[in-house]
Amino acid sequence: MQSYAFIFPGQGSQHAGMGKELADNFQIAARTFQEADDALGFKLSTMCFEGPEEDLKLTANTQPAILAASVAALRVLREESPLKASFVAGHSLGEYSALVAAGALDFADALRTVRARGTYMQEAVPVGVGAMAAILGVETDLLKEICDEAAQGEVVSPANFNSPGQIVIAGHAGAVNRAIEIAKAKGFRKAMLLPVSAPFHCALMQPAADRLAKTLESVQANTLTTPVVSNVEAKPNSDASRVKPLLVEQVCSPVLWDASVQQMVADGVTGFIEIGPGKVLAGLVKRISKESATVNVQDVAGVKALVEGAI
Repeated sequence: MQSYAFIFPGQGSQHAGMGKELADNFQIAARTFQEADDALGFKLSTMCFEGPEEDLKLTANTQPAILAASVAALRVLREESPLKASFVAGHSLGEYSALVAAGALDFADALRTVRARGTYMQEAVPVGVGAMAAILGVETDLLKEICDEAAQGEVVSPANFNSPGQIVIAGHAGAVNRAIEIAKAKGFRKAMLLPVSAPFHCALMQPAADRLAKTLESVQANTLTTPVVSNVEAKPNSDASRVKPLLVEQVCSPVLWDASVQQMVADGVTGFIEIGPGKVLAGLVKRISKESATVNVQDVAGVKALVEGAI
């Protein structure tokens, strides 16, 4: 018996042109982008389809843009294919796409929330004060020791547990740079700063979490039709009352992607369908669970492959 998870990408997967082919070929995708434009009061669709990249890279634009492209792809998939998900999950921002897929969040509410979330996260830490870095090949316990040694009164901690041997850290720029040097001194040569505008998923994001909590007060969380494996716990949640608290906690907590995929595999998932721009998550799933089938739906070819039984 095949069991599928729908997974949704986060920040970094955006690119000019995303969603355009689907909108040109499927009315439901075109309507989805129109809904996004109406919800936000500006032409998000034009930014997705044409860029420029500089505008797409601004966090307050990136987050709703990826959400819109992901939901457009999801709706096309649902119209064209009978595949159903046993679980849904998303990486950081992608958790909002997953919650829309599960019926927990209304699409327009999710768009407005992530636009605000992007602004709050950007404003929480002045540009240049924070940083993020990928440290490859290091075990979790050792990385925590490296962060403790590098902190020296500042913040630095694991931010994304992406796959075995791929962990991202975040915090004050000085502490992150010290962690890179300590890691290299211990023989982990693949330690590098990431081109991001803020130190996401660490304690420095607390002001953003506090502001997001206020924004979410006016957003309704509906009954979930599919369990959402949350970033914070790496466990399935079907309780609507926990949706908003988990989203607030997510802002300062590490993304437990590796454990989330392992949990879904343990719960019987055999195939992962990445819905939205890029193929980052499909690549991570392959590292975490080599026997799991993966496919990506972001364009007409991806939809066609699924309809023809690619998974």
